[in-house]
Amino acid sequence: MKKNKFYITTPIYYVNSKPHLGTLYSTLLADVAARWHKLKTEDVFFLTGTDEHGQKIQEKAEEVGMDPKAFCDSMIPGFEKVWKQYGIEYNKFIRTTDEYHEKAVVNWIKQLHKQGDIYKSTYTGLYCVPCENFIVASHDSEQNEEGKSVCPIHKRVLDEIAEESYFFRLSAYQDQLLEFYEKNPNFITPQERMQEVLSFVKSGLKDLSISRKSVSWGIPFPGDSEHTVYVWGDALNNYITAIGYGQSDKKSKESFEHWWPADVHVMAKDIVRFHAVYWPAFLMAAGVPLPKKLLVHGFILMGQDKMSKSRGGMVDPGQLAEWCGVEPVRYYLMRQMPISHDGQFTLKELEERISGDLANNLGNLLNRTLVLARNNKMNEIVAPEVFEPEAAALRKKCKEMVSFYSEEMDKYHYHIALAQMWKFISEVNAFFHAQEPWKLAKENKELFVEIISAVCHSLYTVGSLLWPVMPNKMEELLAALGHTFDIGSNYEAQARANEWKMTFTLQKMDSPLFTRPEIPELAQDKQEDKKTSKEKEVKKVETPDQITIHDFIKVKMIVGTIKACEPVKGSDKLYKLQVDLGKHGMRQIFSGIAKDFTPEQLIGKQGTVVANLAPRKMMGEESQGMMLFAKNEDGSLRLLTVGEAASDGSLVS
Repeated sequence: MKKNKFYITTPIYYVNSKPHLGTLYSTLLADVAARWHKLKTEDVFFLTGTDEHGQKIQEKAEEVGMDPKAFCDSMIPGFEKVWKQYGIEYNKFIRTTDEYHEKAVVNWIKQLHKQGDIYKSTYTGLYCVPCENFIVASHDSEQNEEGKSVCPIHKRVLDEIAEESYFFRLSAYQDQLLEFYEKNPNFITPQERMQEVLSFVKSGLKDLSISRKSVSWGIPFPGDSEHTVYVWGDALNNYITAIGYGQSDKKSKESFEHWWPADVHVMAKDIVRFHAVYWPAFLMAAGVPLPKKLLVHGFILMGQDKMSKSRGGMVDPGQLAEWCGVEPVRYYLMRQMPISHDGQFTLKELEERISGDLANNLGNLLNRTLVLARNNKMNEIVAPEVFEPEAAALRKKCKEMVSFYSEEMDKYHYHIALAQMWKFISEVNAFFHAQEPWKLAKENKELFVEIISAVCHSLYTVGSLLWPVMPNKMEELLAALGHTFDIGSNYEAQARANEWKMTFTLQKMDSPLFTRPEIPELAQDKQEDKKTSKEKEVKKVETPDQITIHDFIKVKMIVGTIKACEPVKGSDKLYKLQVDLGKHGMRQIFSGIAKDFTPEQLIGKQGTVVANLAPRKMMGEESQGMMLFAKNEDGSLRLLTVGEAASDGSLVS
């Protein structure tokens, strides 16, 4: 029964502000994953919701002069509106103020208290209200110019707190956690986040404050009305209470038994510790199985800054949808933002990506195919018994693309999967041009139909596999080919089979599948002004050509082996490298080194890659990092290698 189920969650979002691009990104990652598993006819449950207790909500409600619950109620429609607008197809929206959730949390606290995992003491330390997190000064905080401890994420001075508190015996679960990590090395994706967690746990866990006496807006702590449950002790439980945990009726119990453990928890990197350390320890204490995987993504950056609620107004998701259309924005975020590290967002790149990839490459291919067939009165396209060599070669490329795409989608490497998909779309365009079907329509109608059939089969495969990313647009594409999308069909298995025996009844489209976006120049100018002013600010305080240690540690250099190297058509300088970074996966990297090396001199060689460089488009494809080379005095290049052989994926430090 459980074999074919897939349970995925987003973090639950604070309601102190409306959704911004960062929260949309997390939710889209989960929606695409849920739809991908639906495409494979799996039984899917997708949970999202809101986190409504705690100090920051209490303060925001007081600021606007509202009761906390009434304030939370007023914010929910904003989330529901954006999720509906962006086609987020969740199964349940949980609120931590839901009665069933609060009751389950109280019973969970009682259980842990009764078995000795919770005790009463006094807490003295530092606290970040926006994070709702106690900060370990020696481990987590940074110092400002005045020597005061500040939150490394929000850059605000931390509050000093000394108050009575109930504590969870986190330290008692240190060895169990380390044993779990050892047995489940792929618990966290990407792998480098696991290393951060291991380092934190091995440094020694201290017991965790599980209640607040100074915060009234929260679930009353059972047996002590002066305390409320610490917001993270409350919030993390949503993943199990939403599917029936803590409820006594038969239906709830069966639901929990069916769906738990979660297959994937999606989150940003700033809350990984709560999910990778505190949450597993809570579950261990309660005797509940642990989730299977944490999918941890980086931040969306604008210049040097993280996308946040304070910066969200400049790129409001609703405004983006009006300028560009919902599904092009979905595509851009999945294609442009690498799951493994931070990604840059610019309105200019958004516009270029939609115009180039969607309108020019995919949309025009569909339109030209339909128009050419209709103009030659060939609306029904029947597959030939045997394809000619050129079409057969395209079919082979299609099969290879499907295999690569599926594997990367299963690993949540959406940006890599989509890069490969668009490489194939470019190959279909090249095939279309090379075969010149507009000439064959008059000279050889049989071959004309075969060429159109090959393109239609390619488009059908593309449309079905891209459905998780752009569901409505891909249903339009399939309808234009004469096919109705059916969620009950296993499109992934069908694409892998690659039979190419379909008949297509081509339909006229009333409007283009994609159009170029219309982003006001003023909006782009404002974003550039922000970036420029930030760069000027940095230049004022730093000597040219010097960087600080904080700049240097941002650069992530990883050892990798060059598995493939090929010249890039249309360039006499570029090679396209496929570099194996071990646990970090395979990267496609363009490098202007063709004049210094032959492919044979590079294949199999181990070198160093800057792995967290934002992807950039080169010759119509994506370069996903930088391979490092040393330049001699005569200008010749040498591959920057390691002194002794190291495992692919090793971090250079």
